Amino acid sequence: MAVPRSRILDLMKVQCKLFSHTFNPEGLRLGNKVLRQRLKGPVMAAYYPRKMATYQDLVKAYGENFETWNEPEEERLEMLKIIKARGKGAPKKKKTAAESKKFKGKKR
Repeated sequence: MAVPRSRILDLMKVQCKLFSHTFNPEGLRLGNKVLRQRLKGPVMAAYYPRKMATYQDLVKAYGENFETWNEPEEERLEMLKIIKARGKGAPKKKKTAAESKKFKGKKR
């Protein structure tokens, strides 16, 4: 003797209500397993160290008279010197309109 499907569904509905589960007789993927899990945001935020003040933040706070060693900037300037010494650097900017017109035109 087989039990009717409606009676089994009613039993499942009561069971889900009793144990705080989601009633899903079709077996659809609803994402309840993921939604029930604890949030990971606070743990992730605590894992990474706090952001320290950068050189630019210090310059903004103390003004232009703030002098200290900025290693990345010094390395960049040193590399620019080396590149310009080899003749590979960017060309100088023209200061007047006449200078910039001088180099415009057809190239041969």
